Amino acid sequence: MTEPRLNASRLDRLPAAARPGARGQGPPGIVHIGLGAFHRAHQAVHTQDAGDWGILAVSPRSTDVLESLRAQDHYYAVLSKEGSHRSSRVMSSIVDTAHLPTQQEKVLDALASPATRAVTLTVTEKGYRLGPDGRLLADDELRAEAAGGTPRTIIGALVRGLQRRIAADAGPIALASCDNLPGNGAALRSVLHDFCWLMPGGEARPLVEFLESEAGFPSSVVDRIVPATTEDDLARVAAELGVRDRAAVAAEPYSQWVSTDEFPGGRPDWARSGVVFTADTAPYEQAKLRVLNGSHSALAYLGGLAGYETIAEAVQDEALEGFVRSLLTEEVLPTVDAPEIDLHAYADTVLRRFANPALKHRTAQVASDGSQKLPVRLLGAIRQNMTAGRSPLRTALVVAAWLRYTALSVDDRGAELAVSDPLADRVRAADEAELLARADRLLSELDAELAADSRFTALLRENLRGLGAAGARAWAAEQGVVRAGEGRA
Repeated sequence: MTEPRLNASRLDRLPAAARPGARGQGPPGIVHIGLGAFHRAHQAVHTQDAGDWGILAVSPRSTDVLESLRAQDHYYAVLSKEGSHRSSRVMSSIVDTAHLPTQQEKVLDALASPATRAVTLTVTEKGYRLGPDGRLLADDELRAEAAGGTPRTIIGALVRGLQRRIAADAGPIALASCDNLPGNGAALRSVLHDFCWLMPGGEARPLVEFLESEAGFPSSVVDRIVPATTEDDLARVAAELGVRDRAAVAAEPYSQWVSTDEFPGGRPDWARSGVVFTADTAPYEQAKLRVLNGSHSALAYLGGLAGYETIAEAVQDEALEGFVRSLLTEEVLPTVDAPEIDLHAYADTVLRRFANPALKHRTAQVASDGSQKLPVRLLGAIRQNMTAGRSPLRTALVVAAWLRYTALSVDDRGAELAVSDPLADRVRAADEAELLARADRLLSELDAELAADSRFTALLRENLRGLGAAGARAWAAEQGVVRAGEGRA
């Protein structure tokens, strides 16, 4: 017998521990842009646990999840997975949804509503349209939007919504980035400012004044491993709750949210749900980006090349786990300035979380968009080590693994890899010989400064040769050995 679909009429039939609290009355107080699995397993959960604030969740592209949520009155389950333990909870904090390309007026009106007091974003690094200099990459699309064209980008839509908010005298608002960007609050402020100054005539000045006096830009660090939901996950939710849920998400139990408290229009009582408010997120941010995200990328590329489908499989390989531990100990932790954090304990916790076999976080999923991720995860550590006279041998191997993974698109057995990266076409190589011959030039697509540094390119070519000759697993094992006297170039 097929289970009935989850919706409002079936909430009282759910197991008591899985039922959501009552929804608050009135319009939502938060607009969230980026209706992906991470938001549904993270900010939406913290918001539900904080009280009765509602969320209007906006999808910038796909309609699949949006349609599933609408069919379920916007209820969905979060399946927590650790080892053999499973438990599901139904969420009620998302009270409405919108599709930005086809429901733009609804989104802009929500941004202009006095009821909306915070905007949160999970749109990945590329959603901010940042150029190599950290400023807005003002391409033809953005210039057309600034000149009055229909906004199709997230930045353009935010600015047009704020224009309406100013006209409606709707009051202050927080714009909170929850993406993996250094100083994500300042980064969001910067690109919005840059977009405003592209606008004609007198349009920019009132917007810039509003951004300076009425808008808050909290910086945040968010963390929860949320792999792609599988059919097995959906079947588990159906068996546990007695209803079908096509919008369910699966995640680990761990969840972290650290934020500065810059919400001039008010916010939920997120501290009740475990959010840590601090004057400075930088130490948490650097630790998370370099230790967790950096080692995640290392396992994704090396594990993918070694033929592993999931991160848990990769980290359970002694050769890859040993390499990542030495990468962290010798090259990453020395570059992290976070006296508030026990970094070695944090690194141990990260690797234990990665080894959770229940998550089945695919290496291909973590490996996607590497050219957007590596600059903020590991390239800063490379530069710091080189400035200090330390050889970035292992971080160079991670860059080499990304390049080989992306350029050749096959693993060590010759099986095709699913590559998703904005630079994929520009760094593609026909074979090993072309990859080695053009390594410096291909690297310049990622980082021109490192590509011009002969010390680093020598390490890159050494690692590319090693990966080609020995394979990712054997070469990582060799490079993971801590050598006597290591630490000076």
